[in-house]
Amino acid sequence: MMVASSLALLSLVLPPISIVSSASVALVTLRRGGYEGLYVLICACLSAALLGFFLFGSFQFALLYGLVLWLPIWLISIVLREGKHLSIAIEIAVLLGVMAVIGFYIYASEPALIWQSVLEEMVKPMLASNADMPVDEIRQSIQSFSHYMTGGIIAGTVYGLLFGLFLARMWQSALYNPGGFREEYLELRVRPKLALVSILVAVIAWLMSGVISEICWNISILFVVLYTFVGTAILHAALSTMRMKRFLVPMLYVTLIMIPHIIALVIIVGVVDAWLDLRSKFSNKIRTE
Repeated sequence: MMVASSLALLSLVLPPISIVSSASVALVTLRRGGYEGLYVLICACLSAALLGFFLFGSFQFALLYGLVLWLPIWLISIVLREGKHLSIAIEIAVLLGVMAVIGFYIYASEPALIWQSVLEEMVKPMLASNADMPVDEIRQSIQSFSHYMTGGIIAGTVYGLLFGLFLARMWQSALYNPGGFREEYLELRVRPKLALVSILVAVIAWLMSGVISEICWNISILFVVLYTFVGTAILHAALSTMRMKRFLVPMLYVTLIMIPHIIALVIIVGVVDAWLDLRSKFSNKIRTE
């Protein structure tokens, strides 16, 4: 409880620490069940609120931040514990993100205008300190990006949620089932029906216009999260069968970090695998050789 609450407040300064905070709640849920996970979640929220009161003079923000940080991962941990399939947990996390996108568009009539004003406030100090910057180009970029900020921010949140879940599953595997997480991760795949839905959403986004197209583009950003994990797992599994796997597997992840454009190829691999089952084809090729 104290680990979760203290690291949650520390993550306000160092955001990546939030992954460890949420993983601590997820670990209890995965190992002990939803009730004990909920008990830890509630007590951690109260602890965070108490710490927030002494540090900031107000408990509301810390309490709300704890709920936003821990409640989704608690739900996903229950899904993983009961469903026993990492793919289903990832799909549910992405579905929660899709619901958040739709909910935000229902709540706010013009989300793009909201994000545009936020981005303009963020770049004001930069523009004020450098008079030579192309103001018109920056404003055009802000106007373009504002239409996709909803999906981008929610996708980042889902990434953090899943990284926390993966970390908790790694801890559980290390403690009670060595090697179990690796097997689960390398078996990630998307069902053909879901792959078809994601392609359909992208097609609608491309062909339609207006708010429908904008919502579909933002939802498509969330599907990028799904296929990034699935495609990476497939490539990891493929490289693991090669002789130079100790070099190739780490190089895969370094490449994804250093050259983000390669994610497009990873996404294609994740989508295509829904119908072609690339792992089995690659394994059969290795056996014949």
